[in-house]
Amino acid sequence: MSGKKKYTDEFKLKVVMEYLDGHSGGYRLLSVKYGVDRSIIKRWIDLYKAGGVEQLSRVTRTYSGEFKIHVVEYIHQTSISINRAAAMFGIQSPPTISKWERIYYEEGKEALFEERRGRRKSMPGKKNDNSKKKDVNENADLLKEVQYLRMENEYLKKLIALVQEREKSEKQTK
Repeated sequence: MSGKKKYTDEFKLKVVMEYLDGHSGGYRLLSVKYGVDRSIIKRWIDLYKAGGVEQLSRVTRTYSGEFKIHVVEYIHQTSISINRAAAMFGIQSPPTISKWERIYYEEGKEALFEERRGRRKSMPGKKNDNSKKKDVNENADLLKEVQYLRMENEYLKKLIALVQEREKSEKQTK
C-alpha cells in the first residue's frame, strides 16, 4: 500500500473551487482546513486552470515517446519548473517528468519510447548458471594476492609493534 493519500475528484474540485471563489484565504488556510499540503493544493489549482475538471481526475495515463521528449525539451528551452510543466501538459505527478528527464539525459531520447511499467522479463542481477562459473585460474590468482596482502599487513603490524617497543625501552633507559 502506498504511503500517499488518495483524494477523490470531488474533494479536489471542492478545494479548487473554494480557492477560486476567493473566500478561502489562500493556500495556507485551505491547507489547515482540509489537512492537505499547500503544494498539493497549488498543483490541483494549476491542473484545473490548465485543463479544467478532466485534469483533476485520477486517471492513469500513458504517454507516447514523442510527447515525453516534447515535454523534456520544452522544459529546458523555456526554463519553466517541473510543477508548472506538469500543469501545462496535464501530467498528474510532477516526479514523472523528473523520471523522463533522467532517462532522457542518461540513456538518450530513444529510451523514452520503451515501456517501463510492470515487471521486467528477467532480473538484471541474476544471470545464467553458466555465467556464475568463474575461471579457476582467475580465482587462484586472486587468492594468492589476498594471501600476499594479508602477510604484508601482518608484517607491517609486527614492524610497528617492534618500533614502538624499542622507543618505549629507549625512553625508560634515559
